[in-house]
Amino acid sequence: MPRPSASEPPKTHDWVDCESPERHHHEHLPNSHTLQNAPTESSAGINGMDSYKTSSSLQKTRSALGLHPKAPIDEDHDIHPRQQLLWSRIRIVLREPFAEFWGTVIMIMFGDGSVAQVLLSTGQTTAPGGNGFGSYQSISWGWGLGVMLGIYVAGDSGAYLNPAITFSNCLFRQLPWRRFPVYFIAQLVGGFVGSGVVYANYINAINNVEGHGLRTVPPSPKATAGIFCTYPQPFMTKAGQFFSEFIASALLINNGVPRSDKWFPLCLFFLIFGLGACFGWETGYAINLARDFGPRLMSYAVGYGPEVWSAGGYYFWVSSTRIDCRTVPMVAPFCGCAFGGFLYDLFIFTGQSPVNTPWLGLKHLWPPYAWQVRREHAKRNKEDGIV
Repeated sequence: MPRPSASEPPKTHDWVDCESPERHHHEHLPNSHTLQNAPTESSAGINGMDSYKTSSSLQKTRSALGLHPKAPIDEDHDIHPRQQLLWSRIRIVLREPFAEFWGTVIMIMFGDGSVAQVLLSTGQTTAPGGNGFGSYQSISWGWGLGVMLGIYVAGDSGAYLNPAITFSNCLFRQLPWRRFPVYFIAQLVGGFVGSGVVYANYINAINNVEGHGLRTVPPSPKATAGIFCTYPQPFMTKAGQFFSEFIASALLINNGVPRSDKWFPLCLFFLIFGLGACFGWETGYAINLARDFGPRLMSYAVGYGPEVWSAGGYYFWVSSTRIDCRTVPMVAPFCGCAFGGFLYDLFIFTGQSPVNTPWLGLKHLWPPYAWQVRREHAKRNKEDGIV
C-alpha cells in the first residue's frame, strides 16, 4: 500500500506533495527546473494587473472536500487571468477528483477493451493462429497496462483508482476521510463512463456474437456481459467467492513501493498482471468496486437486464426480499485491502500508523481515546495548513 519513503516524514496530504505543499506537480516535464522561475507575461503582470493566485480564493472549498488547500497546478497557470473563468475555478476545486475520474476511465477502457477483444474474436480464423485475437493472458496484460496508464493520468490526485485503496489510505495513512466520498463518486462514474466507451466501440461485434439487440449474462453460451464486470465460475461457493476476492485484494494493497517512487506505476503493472494470471479465473478478480459496479450499472442500463445483479446466486447484490452477505465484489475488496494493510503495518512498516499505537490500534475503538486523537490530528492539520 502507499507509504512514504524512509527519508521523508509522515504527511497528511498526497504522495505527489512529497517535498512540500508548494511543490510544482509537473516536474516530469523536460527542463522544468529551468522554466519554473522564468518570468512570463502573466507573472510579470498584464496591462499593469498585479499577479494573483486564483486557487487561494478556493482553499476553503477544497478543504471542505478534504483536498489539500493548494491545488496542484503550475504557478504560472495559477496567476493567469483565465483562471477566473467559471470552469477554470471548478477545475481547480475538483482537480484531484477529475484526475481520479479520468484515471479510472483509462483503466477501464484498457481492461474491459482487452476482455472484449479476446471474447468477441474467439474462433476468428483470420487472426494469427486462426483462433481469435488474443488469449487469457492478453486480458492480464490489458488490465496491467490500464492500471499503469491510469496512474500516470491521475498522478496529482494520488492515483488510487479504487475505493478500497482510498479507504485503506484513510484508515492507515491519514488521508482525510472527507476526501473519500468525492473520490468514491469520481471513481464510480469513471468506471461507468469507461465501460460505456468500450460498449460503444464494440457494439457491432457484440451484435455479431449474440444477435442484434440480444444481451445475455453468464452462464449463457454466448454471454457478453462478462466483458464489463465479473461473474464467478458456477462451481464457486459463496465462501470461496469471498475468499478469492479477499486474498487478491490483500495482495493488491501490499505493493511495498512508495507512491513517490518513479517505478511505482510499473510495479503496479506487474502486480495487476500477476493477480490476473494467478488469481483471476475463479471470480474475475474484481478487487475494485468502481471497476465492477460502474461497468455493471452500465451493462444494466444498455439492456443486459436485471440478471447482471442476480447472476451467480446474487454474487454481486442482494435480492429485494432478502438481505445477506453476497455482495462479494463490494465488500471483499474493502475487507481484503484493510487486512493486507494491517499485516504490512504490523510486520514491516515503522512509520505513523494506527497499528503502531497502543494495543495495535484497537485503542482507537475506545470513543474517548479516538476523540482525543481526532482533535489532536485536526489541530496538527490546522497548524500545518493542510486541511
